[in-house]
Amino acid sequence: MSTTQHNIDLAWSKATISRLVKNVEKVLVGKHKVIEQAVVALLCNGHVLLEDVPGVGKTVLARALAASIDLHSSRLQFTPDLLPSDVIGSSVYSPKTGEFSFMPGPVFTNFLIADEINRATPRSQSALLECMAENRVSVDGKSHELPVIFQVIATQNPIEMQGTFPLPEAQLDRFFLKTGLGYPSLEDEIRVIDAQIERHPLTNLGPVISQEDILRLRSYVQQIFVHADIKQYLVKIVAATRSRDDIALGAGPRGSLALAAAARAYALIRGQPYVDPQCVIDMVEPILAHRLHLRATFSAEATPASQILEKIVKGISVPVLRG
Repeated sequence: MSTTQHNIDLAWSKATISRLVKNVEKVLVGKHKVIEQAVVALLCNGHVLLEDVPGVGKTVLARALAASIDLHSSRLQFTPDLLPSDVIGSSVYSPKTGEFSFMPGPVFTNFLIADEINRATPRSQSALLECMAENRVSVDGKSHELPVIFQVIATQNPIEMQGTFPLPEAQLDRFFLKTGLGYPSLEDEIRVIDAQIERHPLTNLGPVISQEDILRLRSYVQQIFVHADIKQYLVKIVAATRSRDDIALGAGPRGSLALAAAARAYALIRGQPYVDPQCVIDMVEPILAHRLHLRATFSAEATPASQILEKIVKGISVPVLRG
């Protein structure tokens, strides 16, 4: 397989990403795959949705990732009484000057930890939509730019749990990827107990990479080579979600773009200057599952989106890249 020449420092990239992942693993035990997926989103300037039952470490992952990078973070607890202005900010009148001035909300940060996002009403959830899509906030007809590095790391409980509001389809699609943690193994849970006897490991977690490192890694991701056969392969996977009886609405072109970007980032994590089929396969579920809307006649519990995607991938010929 022939590739163009790239100015990618693969050794530095792999070492830097490994340092970040290992730092997060000091706090989140036994979740290497999920941590890598969160890093993929970070390298692609994408937002992460963590869905799982309470108490498995969703917020810990978000806080640990933010603490591992020399940037600012803020946390917003989503509740049923949360207002859009509590998210993006509002104009406040000053009696002294007789003028209104904009008071920034929690979104004006590098990492916004949106805790239990689906406990808030759809109106407040949608307040994040422009921030996530456009990297800016509009209040009273004026636009306010968010930082160059801005990532929403949202957590949510499963939608069937009491006191939750399903995320609107438009907002779900704005999340670059969706993943979950699951319960730890017995051995890992014992390690968690031992690690928190005196204090939570998060209190000692410090930054191990900088903003410049992130921007450099992102530039490398854009240079990762994607063969024409790989592009056709991943587009076939996405297109197959639009022609199944059990899927009411398949993934759109944004899904193809996200899958291509994620595959490039995952290749960089693996120390490769090019995307191979496995990079695509490993990213299919976290990138596409939340973008599929199953028909009401099919039970999501009996056949979840992950299983449907697995069948789709198995039904498409894997390209063979030759040197």
